[in-house]
Amino acid sequence: MFLIELITALVVALCSLYIYFKFVVFTFWRKKGVFYIDPVVPAGNVTSLLIGKISATELFRDAYLKYKDHRTIGMYTFFKPNLVIADLDLVRIVLTKEFASFHDRGYYCNEKVDPLSGNLFLLPGTKWRNLRTKLTPTFTSGNLKQMFGVLKDCGEELAISLKNRTKTTKCIEIKEILGRYTIDVIMSAAFGIKSNCMTTPDSEFLYQGKKVFEYHIFWYALFGLVPQIPDLFAIPFFGRKISKFFIKVFRDTVQHRQTHNVVRHDFMNLLIQIIEKGYVAPDKGDTADVSSNTSKMSIVEAAAQSYAFFLGGFETSSTTATFCLYELAKNQDVQYKLRQEIEEILKIHGEVSYNAVNDMTYLHKVVSETMRKYPPVPILNRICTKDIDLPTTNIHIPEGTLLTISVLGIQRDPAIYPNPDKFDPERFDANQIAARHPYAYLPFGEGPRVCIGQRFGYMQTKVGVINIVLNFKLKLHPQTSVPLIVDKASIICTPKDGVHLIIEPL
Repeated sequence: MFLIELITALVVALCSLYIYFKFVVFTFWRKKGVFYIDPVVPAGNVTSLLIGKISATELFRDAYLKYKDHRTIGMYTFFKPNLVIADLDLVRIVLTKEFASFHDRGYYCNEKVDPLSGNLFLLPGTKWRNLRTKLTPTFTSGNLKQMFGVLKDCGEELAISLKNRTKTTKCIEIKEILGRYTIDVIMSAAFGIKSNCMTTPDSEFLYQGKKVFEYHIFWYALFGLVPQIPDLFAIPFFGRKISKFFIKVFRDTVQHRQTHNVVRHDFMNLLIQIIEKGYVAPDKGDTADVSSNTSKMSIVEAAAQSYAFFLGGFETSSTTATFCLYELAKNQDVQYKLRQEIEEILKIHGEVSYNAVNDMTYLHKVVSETMRKYPPVPILNRICTKDIDLPTTNIHIPEGTLLTISVLGIQRDPAIYPNPDKFDPERFDANQIAARHPYAYLPFGEGPRVCIGQRFGYMQTKVGVINIVLNFKLKLHPQTSVPLIVDKASIICTPKDGVHLIIEPL
């Protein structure tokens, strides 16, 4: 009898839950008169994502491309209403014009449980604004020029490593190599440590860096789409071992520099200034506005910023460079033209320098087209932080509503970029850029929360590509699929089985 009663109670509970979702939760967009995609109890429109049938990138790209004429598309991520913005004017409104109502990303952030989550990318509201003000001076042209020596040295080590590898094999999986290159760059710039990933097969830094990108898609969906659940149960996103490792590395480096009065021109040095003084010293000729934001940063808070810089510069830059080299190997004419430009500019400057890289206009087009076709962050999320009637629509958006912008969908839209699967750097000729909507290209986001390190990201990717194209001829290896298969389990746009290239020294 007890078993029958238990089963009956379970059936009643499940039926009640189904009715609640079907006739209460999933009527949100219908009641507002918003076009929506039919949800499925209990996960809404993300069931295929949770079972691994489709990636989050593909889910929102497909919704955008299929229903973009509606300007907005109602969806449900688990029990939460999610409005997909499919009109570029509305994208501008959400990211910039009405930023006051959409200033947070809505991702998980719990500094007490997960100290590394208290970083510029994840922090909400006033904390984000104050931190952004403090960190913005760290990415001025002057500071980037000072950090360029780190990039130059790591780029040269990348070329040497590849030359050594080509002595034993011509087929090289380039994503792994570029991951090691970007780890070396970021560890040197953000933590002040020479990690030597290029020459250390079992690098602890590479191992720890990869851990965050190896979670099951369920956890990404949980922390990214319904962060209230892990926050309620005090579940950290960054594992405790990862946090302990990186905070210790950061603290040891700070203590060493302070004890021995070590000054290096890197991101770590700028963070130490904020720890000690509460602000970054201005470039020569500039004046520092420190009157209202001089609170000092703790070691743990600074470590979180350094780790965010590490994550942002490691995987996204290495995958961008990987996709770039894949396209150069597939499009020999583009590769030849790029090599010509690099050689011509280096004859003028004499070496790979900050100014030389900035003078390589075709290289910038090549990298921009790579990020157009393969945006490293293919989805932008915003949470409504203040009730608003969305301008130019009849939609009232209440506080707490999630909004999503499919960067990949926009940048693969044939109405915006004709023949979008073709790799064509000339799309980024000045005339073509001027003819497009200013929000049709969003690899770094846009508005006040645009990626603070975008210039460093561009520079890191370009230096890696320069050192490879200048020294090697690239061809596709038969082991590389065409077109590339994108990893469905990854939160960023990355090739599933790497990219194998035939690399021949010039």
